[in-house]
Amino acid sequence: MILLIAKFIVGLLLIIKGADWLTDGASAIARRFNVSSLVIGLTIVAFGTSAPELVVSVISAVQGQTDLAIGNVVGSNIFNSLAIVGITALICPVACTNGNIRYDVPLCVLASIVLFVMANDTLLGAEHDIISRSDGIVLLCFMAIFLSYSITLGINSSNHTTDNTPLSTTPLWQSALLFLIGLAGLIAGGDWMVDGAAGIAAAMGVSQSIIALTIVAAGTSFPELMTSVMAARKGDTDMALGNVVGSNIFNIFFIVGTAATIAPLQRGNIAIIDFVTLVVGAALIWIFCRYGRKYHYITRTEGAVLTMCAILYYIQAIVNA
Repeated sequence: MILLIAKFIVGLLLIIKGADWLTDGASAIARRFNVSSLVIGLTIVAFGTSAPELVVSVISAVQGQTDLAIGNVVGSNIFNSLAIVGITALICPVACTNGNIRYDVPLCVLASIVLFVMANDTLLGAEHDIISRSDGIVLLCFMAIFLSYSITLGINSSNHTTDNTPLSTTPLWQSALLFLIGLAGLIAGGDWMVDGAAGIAAAMGVSQSIIALTIVAAGTSFPELMTSVMAARKGDTDMALGNVVGSNIFNIFFIVGTAATIAPLQRGNIAIIDFVTLVVGAALIWIFCRYGRKYHYITRTEGAVLTMCAILYYIQAIVNA
């Protein structure tokens, strides 16, 4: 058991550090070719913070452990919406931009509903609950539209401002090496983390879905947690919300889409309440931003509500395990 826990922790650390190195290397390469910081943020940084979830879900899908593949994304999004936004708002009220309220958060709610429907086919009369390859391709199409919209919006916004991002002085070979080392760390760490999580679940006599929804999800969401908390401490809370919402959209459209395209995903032991909590978490953020006590802000009181919802969800998950 100790070796399994050690393998899980080492894998998690490799994933987090690998994502950091991969993002730094890719950003340096992009800056060397004069790509704007805005486009880098919308693409490379967004990919980097979601890389842990991507690696874990894809490796799980390849190994046929679909509980881990789906549970990792569902659990990460629940953790993002309830725990991260809640804790961030407790530190400092979280600002919501017009773009968040009109486009980003509603799209996050829509993505959550789409995943709920795709993963619960039996509610619509089907014999099995499965996210098929065709479902995965549809999700990837949604991702392409979202990415195209984000980049176009970013480019249009940058036309009104001057991008003073300096060109990278790091040698190209060094940036490429950092990128490749980060990629290798992600792959190796993901493999170890999945094996460790599956072993821990078997040793504890609980389903892999419980481990995926709790320990794995919290671990792979660590980059988003640290990014949001640091942003809140610096008073840049609109970045904190954008980071969480963007990550949630990316997780559903790209990660589930990619994993399902590689291998159809059985819903397994992921319960209805997990998907309901996923949708409710996204909806609460939109309600608090649009109709909360302070327009365009998630207040500390609302942050406490989100945090309490997270605590209650994890308590029921542990009890049901």
